[in-house]
Amino acid sequence: MAGNTFGQVFRVTTWGESHGPAVGAVVDGCPPRLPLTAAIIEAELARRRPGVQAHASARREEDRVEILAGVFEDLTTGTPISLLIRNRDVRSRDYDALKEVFRPGHGDFTYQAKYGIRDHRGGGRAAARETAARVAAGAVAKQVLDKENIQVLAYTLELGGVRARIVDEGGIWDNPFYCPDPEAVPDMISRVEEVRARGDSLGGVVEARVRGCPPGLGEPVFDKLDAALAGAVMSIGAVKGVEIGAGFAAARMLGSEHNDPLLPGGFASNNAGGILAGISNGDEIVLRAAVKPIPSISREQQTIDLAGRPRTLTIRGRHDLSAIPRIVPVILAMVRLTLADFLLRQRANQ
Repeated sequence: MAGNTFGQVFRVTTWGESHGPAVGAVVDGCPPRLPLTAAIIEAELARRRPGVQAHASARREEDRVEILAGVFEDLTTGTPISLLIRNRDVRSRDYDALKEVFRPGHGDFTYQAKYGIRDHRGGGRAAARETAARVAAGAVAKQVLDKENIQVLAYTLELGGVRARIVDEGGIWDNPFYCPDPEAVPDMISRVEEVRARGDSLGGVVEARVRGCPPGLGEPVFDKLDAALAGAVMSIGAVKGVEIGAGFAAARMLGSEHNDPLLPGGFASNNAGGILAGISNGDEIVLRAAVKPIPSISREQQTIDLAGRPRTLTIRGRHDLSAIPRIVPVILAMVRLTLADFLLRQRANQ
């Protein structure tokens, strides 16, 4: 397996490199007669588009999508949906100095070890640009979930140690960090400016919530829903950890504290995060992802070149200071893709 295809029934294959002509996705297994237009997909892409936030990469991409197949008269046909997003603002010369050296924190070393060749221009296939294709495919998955009234929400819970204290869902997309706590935004801005002045970068935490998911989604033992969600979100390059429900806090709880009592009206608490024994229980699914700092920083770093000789490296060019907030719609997309696949798998089993 080449590792470029996701899902079993609702299958997505992404393709393309950061500095190639385009990136895109092929979505197979999507049910017919669902509404789908370029505008629906571009509304999702706009939230991860570069060149928008002040602290994000200066690369400016319109992220217009071309639907090449699988849609007729604005409805899905049930055949493979082919999506293309052209790369417009490419400056490959910015990466000429990286041909012979490995960037710390990037996939340069591991891609070279695996393939014996790598595209040094922006990271090639390992670059964040690939996630545009995931977001486009996630917009298709959203149409599947909308029909079943399954809602997925994602937002920045923490950035650079500054944590949201409240969740005001109505204002998530109205600030530059996609943070649900308007009072935390000024502190996030100050933290970004402080770290930018030092030539460094920031990580954070993104939380996703799923409402309306029916009980029964997930497979026993080796294909649990929580395992699949964790794997889907961990497949995003900047994510280094995932927790469901109480997550790591469960390790410090008693059984009497962690168990969610079952009442006639539903569960009294949700430490399970909406999933028990790997199967959805009908409660809200809660997932958090730990996002590492962007590895491209202007501070001098130690590395080696292709011959193994020591080098010092200062990275220039157009880079995000943090994967947050542009990673938020990517995590949203991966959760949607997972749920759409498991929903259709469950139907196939009935």
